[in-house]
Amino acid sequence: MKSIALSTKPRRVKATFIWPFAIVLTFILAAFVATAYYLQVQVRDRALAARVAAVAKLVDQKLSKDTSLMQAVLSTMMGNRAIELAFASLDRGALVREAGPLFETLRADHRITHLYFNGPDLVNALRLHSPGQFGDLIDRETSIKARDQGIAVHGIELGPLGTLTLRLVVPWRSQDRLLGYVEIGEEVGYLVDEIRDSLSVDLLVMVDKNLMQPQQWQHGLALFNRQGNWDRFGAQVLVAQTASQVPAALNDSVLASLRAGRTAVFEDGKRILHLAMLPMADARGRRISDLVVMLDISGLQKTFQMSILAATMLSLVAGVGVLGLFYFALDRVERDYQRQHDLEHQLLRVGSEHQRILQIEKLSALGTMVGEIAHQLNNPLVGVVNLAQLAKREADDPQRTRELLTEIHRAGADCHALIQSMLRFAKVSSCVSRPTSMAQVIEETVLLFRQTEPRQLSVELRLPAQAVLLTVDPILIRHALFNLLLNAAQATVGEGAIVIALERAVHPDGGAPGWLLSVTDHGQGVAPDILEKIFLPFFTTRRDGTGLGLPVVQHVALLHGGYVRASSQSGGGTQFAIWLPQETKLWEDTRSDQFEHAA
Repeated sequence: MKSIALSTKPRRVKATFIWPFAIVLTFILAAFVATAYYLQVQVRDRALAARVAAVAKLVDQKLSKDTSLMQAVLSTMMGNRAIELAFASLDRGALVREAGPLFETLRADHRITHLYFNGPDLVNALRLHSPGQFGDLIDRETSIKARDQGIAVHGIELGPLGTLTLRLVVPWRSQDRLLGYVEIGEEVGYLVDEIRDSLSVDLLVMVDKNLMQPQQWQHGLALFNRQGNWDRFGAQVLVAQTASQVPAALNDSVLASLRAGRTAVFEDGKRILHLAMLPMADARGRRISDLVVMLDISGLQKTFQMSILAATMLSLVAGVGVLGLFYFALDRVERDYQRQHDLEHQLLRVGSEHQRILQIEKLSALGTMVGEIAHQLNNPLVGVVNLAQLAKREADDPQRTRELLTEIHRAGADCHALIQSMLRFAKVSSCVSRPTSMAQVIEETVLLFRQTEPRQLSVELRLPAQAVLLTVDPILIRHALFNLLLNAAQATVGEGAIVIALERAVHPDGGAPGWLLSVTDHGQGVAPDILEKIFLPFFTTRRDGTGLGLPVVQHVALLHGGYVRASSQSGGGTQFAIWLPQETKLWEDTRSDQFEHAA
């Protein structure tokens, strides 16, 4: 037996697996939390995007609605004969008396902030919102388009005082005569207030500084009694707002990021604001201002943080639980591995002890075999010595001498037969295998048996219809089968037939496919106590037997990777069967350890 090299200490299973598993589990949990955070951010961004889209849609709707209202107002006013006559004569006093009360009503009820009366040359005749300022040329885009196209034109425009206004300019004709142009306007500040009330968002209206002068903007603040800070931002100035205060965190870098199409989130006191920007174009299609949409997401952010915290805690608890289970499982595996390691060491020691005991048993078997051989040879040799002494005394009697010499010859022949049987047994230890037809081997063996057996017993063959080809040593198989036939002939009483059968059979332990070659006699059977010893070398129940026939059969079966069994039949007789595997693997050793000393 080869010695097995084992380490003195078993591997630490927990140390080998627990840390990589913990790292993988941490990565999975981190990925789960990151995914949850990403999904929450996506929900938050979609909510803001939906609110910005709603703001843009509502702005368009309100601009269209207010434009229709201003169109109706101007149509009504242009139907007033007194106002028409005052405008035709450019009588400023009459226009103030006739149109002033209407403008005040519009300003109070409908938030109309501008009402102009301009001549055919676009020179201003009267500003009802600022009567003391007149005589200047009104050359804004809406006025020029209304003059050139002769139709009503509306759009958002930036006034010289920094007011962002929705304007409607309508040509006023009377009896195919152009009296001039009437312009009505509404500051966007009133518009953003309505949007805030409808959508619950705060709005900031930012205008590019390069489109106005600081002095005029300051004059507009004083004229309209408003407050503002020109230097609060670098490139833009705030002209309208719905929030009471502008967030302190809103600066030029945030505005630049919003203008590039991104969003921003920051804290403003106890509030958390989510910002986006919506561009606004004037009547020319230029981007003159931006509408900053500020959504208070304090409640949503709190829910979001609680969800992330809950997901994180749940993940940690689940991870710790899984890691704990894995730890205890590995601990159990490690204990089992420790026991296995200790058992292997014990088996190694037992194996060494077994090897020593096996060597002793071989020596003991050798002694037993030598004793059996001595016993087998001793009786004839004693007879030879005694008969030789008698022959010496009876030398004067030739007849008696010949009788004694005959007995001496018979004893010598018995000893020679025993030696020949032992030599044949030794030759069984070598094998030369090749693909062999089992039917041919069986038929040749039966033919040899019929020529040798004097009683000419009947032999019945039960072979498969199809040829069976196995990789075996045909000489050894014939030798084993011939021994079984001789045993069957010696056990058969009367004229009973010997049955040879070859049939499929699987190995009882491993289930490997194979074939069973059996020889059945019709004798008296074998007693159970004797059945256990029949395969021991030199064990025999016949006076003329050597006790080597059945051990030879067993050895041949083992050399082919099979086995042999003996069983008493219920109706009388004994069956010896050799199981051979379908794919026979011959042993590489040319000598059996069990019988190497016997050979």
